[in-house]
Amino acid sequence: MSAATNVVLVVATIMGLGVAAQVLADRFRIPSVAFLILSGVVVGPEGLGLITPAIFGEALPAIVGLSVAIIVFEGAFHLHVERLRVAPRETLRLITVGATFSLVGTAIVVRYVLGAAWDVAFVIGSLLVATGPTVITPIMNVVPVRERVASTLETEGVVNDVTAAILAIVVFEYVLLESRRFSRLLWEFSTRFGLGILVGCAVAAVVWYVLRHANLSVENAPQNARMIVLVSSLTMYGIAEVVATEAGIAAVAAGGFVLGNTDLPYRDTIEQFKGDVSLLVISFVFITLASLLSLDTLLSLGLGGIVVVVVVAGVIRPALVLLCTVGERLTFRERLFISFLGPRGIIPASVATLFALELRPQNPTAATTLVGTVFLVIFATVVFEGGLARHLAQELDVIPMRVLIVGGGRVGTELAERLERRGEDVLLVESDERVVEALRQEGFSVRNGDGTQQEVLESAGIENAKVVAAATKDDDVNLLIGQLAKNTYDVETVVARVNEPSNLDAFEDLDVEAISTSMSVAWSMDNVIERPGISQWMTELDRDGDVQEIEVSTEEHAGKTVTELSAELPEGCHIALISRDEDNRLPHPDDTIERGDHLTLIGRREAVRHAIEYCTA
Repeated sequence: MSAATNVVLVVATIMGLGVAAQVLADRFRIPSVAFLILSGVVVGPEGLGLITPAIFGEALPAIVGLSVAIIVFEGAFHLHVERLRVAPRETLRLITVGATFSLVGTAIVVRYVLGAAWDVAFVIGSLLVATGPTVITPIMNVVPVRERVASTLETEGVVNDVTAAILAIVVFEYVLLESRRFSRLLWEFSTRFGLGILVGCAVAAVVWYVLRHANLSVENAPQNARMIVLVSSLTMYGIAEVVATEAGIAAVAAGGFVLGNTDLPYRDTIEQFKGDVSLLVISFVFITLASLLSLDTLLSLGLGGIVVVVVVAGVIRPALVLLCTVGERLTFRERLFISFLGPRGIIPASVATLFALELRPQNPTAATTLVGTVFLVIFATVVFEGGLARHLAQELDVIPMRVLIVGGGRVGTELAERLERRGEDVLLVESDERVVEALRQEGFSVRNGDGTQQEVLESAGIENAKVVAAATKDDDVNLLIGQLAKNTYDVETVVARVNEPSNLDAFEDLDVEAISTSMSVAWSMDNVIERPGISQWMTELDRDGDVQEIEVSTEEHAGKTVTELSAELPEGCHIALISRDEDNRLPHPDDTIERGDHLTLIGRREAVRHAIEYCTA
């Protein structure tokens, strides 16, 4: 068999395994990286022997570099400014103080547990700073946590990918050149980082101008736009690499971020195309690099390798997250969840492999320690953290009731504000760009798009939504949204604003909770006329208090009487209603609470919040 034919078969095998890994990942709801690494080991020299280190010859580093450029560019392209606005300021501490803590802590562990030289230990520490989007994003797609939690993890991943890549290459050269001047190390890192950002922004500006002002031909405009963006990622990477080695990673990250946050034509087709390309590239890189991994390399680390993984993932990561996320924006349970998630991805795998190939001729022991430690941490964190992420999120109760509100008018924004005050995860969908920008300025999470289109609803996360509220001024639009939410996505609760009372029957036929605007206003006015005391009390309650319904799901609270449970609730919170088997009744002091009961709590907002935390703990 000719060499060319052999390469074709290898590439076809890798692509096929990549698609299979993605299908399995969707089926079992864990990151595809775990299946990709296993596939690489199976088809590698120690498995079926279909892929060998020599198959791509000296071109492997260049192929890996270009592949990584596409992956990082795609991740940065999806990092939108509005998500950064949602991400708390604690994220900044994670990518600065946290990254430093991770580097030093990991280096110390590798040094004293594995007995590695300080030089090698710091190279490993630099690589394992990365918690890349290639593994974080698939986890977030499976675990629908609050926007602020997802934004924190994804922002940290994108930035740390760039930081780790440049930092590792600078430290590696620092080791090889045997220079002991820290000022030189700092200068090299800053220079490459800055040059990369400059090149990326410059190329992105040119691409934006071409896409906005050049005539791309009407028939092939979407295709041409996709190809221009794809080629631009490779161009900015290549230019930056010529200017300064490893500056290309910073260039594609900066360029991807700039283009991802500009008003590009054909954005939807560009995003879909780049997602498919990235999937194939990730498959190629992970399977190829994993095939180069020797089982003897991992076994040579012995018990020390396991200790390193446990300390890096179970001690250093939680410590740095809990240290850096002190504040009011993230709850303690959310901080615990973030501290659990620190999976390493494509950057440490690719760079470690390239380093090992360069080190092996002169220092095989260092090369073995480097690649073995990095891959062991990658594999362990991806498999265990990715596989257990959803279960942990459920145990910590950090998966909120996601509410999707279509319509950013007065009704929609008022509803969003009320729900957010109760701690719900709310996302508004609005088609008017001016309204979208105004809502973002007010601090709302908003997605721009037509809420009657399935792709818009899916991008907004309707598949994970427990509540969908159609709040536009158009009954036909609200009816279509309600129909999609109920029949296509099987959303648990669908509520719709009905502007014309004669349309109520159409909504009720779809099992959509219909709220007549005119009837609601009339009911409120009637309360003021006939029941002024109740009306005033409800107004005051809405301002300073809260009413929430919870389910008694633990044996700890079941079996207690209303009097006993009420005595344990915070002052200012009361049990107003007990719902059991669709039967609602006022609580009697001697009533016994049963598991599965729904309790309606009423009182001061803060007291109700603490009561919910106590009853659901």
